[in-house]
Amino acid sequence: MGNKKALFVLLLLTSVFTFGQGKTSEIGFITDNDLYTSSKNDMYYTNGLELFYRFLSKNGNSKINKKITEFRVGQYIYNPRYINIEARNNNNRPFAGYLFAEAGRSFFYNSESVLKTDFQLGFVGQNSLGKEMQEAFHHVIGYKNVYGWENQIHNALGVQAHALYSKKLFPRRHNDFIDLHFQSEGNLGTIFTGVSTGFLTRIGFKKLLPLYDSNLHDASVSAVLPYTVREFYFYAIPSVNYQFYDATIEGSLFNNESPVTFDLEPLRFNAEFGLKYRHDNFNFSYAFIYHGRELDSHEITGSFYGSIRLSYLLN
Repeated sequence: MGNKKALFVLLLLTSVFTFGQGKTSEIGFITDNDLYTSSKNDMYYTNGLELFYRFLSKNGNSKINKKITEFRVGQYIYNPRYINIEARNNNNRPFAGYLFAEAGRSFFYNSESVLKTDFQLGFVGQNSLGKEMQEAFHHVIGYKNVYGWENQIHNALGVQAHALYSKKLFPRRHNDFIDLHFQSEGNLGTIFTGVSTGFLTRIGFKKLLPLYDSNLHDASVSAVLPYTVREFYFYAIPSVNYQFYDATIEGSLFNNESPVTFDLEPLRFNAEFGLKYRHDNFNFSYAFIYHGRELDSHEITGSFYGSIRLSYLLN
């Protein structure tokens, strides 16, 4: 009888430990490509890849629900509209790559306000390996050859700071399936400098989690986790962007050696629409992202691409 009681207690403790402990870290990736929206839409921001790891940090502030530290590496690739051999010297946007490493810290307040900050070091130009990555990717999927990388933006060191702030609107008018937030962000550095502001809304197919537990701004990690977690919602972020500088279009701040550069169209309208889903440890999202006309060039238009994100929560 005593052995049965001991076995029962052991099973109970194992169950409590297994289901009661939180998921305090997360690993995942983000892949962007205009092919995720159309097989004929290979232009401007043509590919992006990011790998990230984030974890819950110590928090001694009663107003902050959680602090999260994050590290990531990534690469962005930019092309003109046409990349065939006939158009290799008729670029309506520069070829460019941006390779970077990033460290950041996010603060999620009990009021559902969010402050995210991060810093990057990287390269634009040949050191970014944009040409090599795109050629390898096209070869693997059997897509057409790319011509014109000899005209890419020349090497430039990237030192970047970024901040995003989101504030929940009408907090006293609580609704379990829809909310609205005001959001602003800014970039300052040797590659991108600009500011954006707009509104964000979530419309839930399930009851919405508060922002400090939601995957909207990457707050899924937690010290205490319920037995099951489900998220599934549509979100939209229309915004206005004013861009002061973009090295992937204008070339380096410190020289004018790049063979193809253009002046910016500084004022743009951008928008992002998507679906985000979570089932316990798994996070998944798909986004359709539109950027307004970015530079002063012939035949240039607004552009769009798709973004897919997948991650897994760890103990």
